[in-house]
Amino acid sequence: MSEAQDVNIEKKKNDSRILKTDSIIGNFFSEVYSITSFTMRFLKEVIKPPYEFNEIMKQSFLIGYKSLPLIAITGFIIGLVLTIQSRPTLAKFGAESWLPAMVAVSLIREIGPVITALIFAGKVGSGIGAELASMKVTEQIDAMQVSDTNPFKYLVVTRVLSATLMLPILVIFADAVGLFGSFVGVNIKGNVSAYFYFSQVFQSLAFADLFPAIAKTFFFGFAIGLIGSYKGYNSTKGTEGVGKASNSAVVFASLMVFIIDMIAVQITSLLQ
Repeated sequence: MSEAQDVNIEKKKNDSRILKTDSIIGNFFSEVYSITSFTMRFLKEVIKPPYEFNEIMKQSFLIGYKSLPLIAITGFIIGLVLTIQSRPTLAKFGAESWLPAMVAVSLIREIGPVITALIFAGKVGSGIGAELASMKVTEQIDAMQVSDTNPFKYLVVTRVLSATLMLPILVIFADAVGLFGSFVGVNIKGNVSAYFYFSQVFQSLAFADLFPAIAKTFFFGFAIGLIGSYKGYNSTKGTEGVGKASNSAVVFASLMVFIIDMIAVQITSLLQ
């Protein structure tokens, strides 16, 4: 093979790499633009009547109440395991009495909201994505448009609002169950009364711990509901798109939870 042919082959490979890079960057900015447009449409539709209160209550029941058992089990295990794992380390320094306070602050500030949001993204985010994608594939969304019903307001706005409102409640519930799990963990190798344990817990917590932790869960819920709705509402490729919409909704929603949490931690640290 001549030197000129080798140069041509290498040039074609380089051109191919450049095209792939341009395609990835182009797809990224296209996705960002689409999500931004979707968010702006949501903000416009949410304040415009009529309001679907009945559907919001229905979705809140399905999203919130139906998630309680999974959230309760997760919260209890987190509190129990965190206590059992932390005890030996604190015992080395003779600081076992600090165990309730340490677990409470860790659970309320960070572990409870983030783990609950990730469970929520896996259950609710994937469910919303799969449900709306199925409706898109079976042309139910198109049928709603023909029947003079606004499918975006009825399907997207109600689910995003329900997710935004229900996640903070679920986080509070998970924190309470997690503290009970921690109490059980403390008493596995000890004998601590409920009064003494919870007195230490509440003495260690301050408003600066509770408010940021609960405030960021509204943003978690909004991001999870919005991304799940976006992936499902804009799914393509028939039945194959249902699985892709569900999977990508979980992945992107989980990633957004971490990004929002990172931003919230930075803001909180600046304000303190």
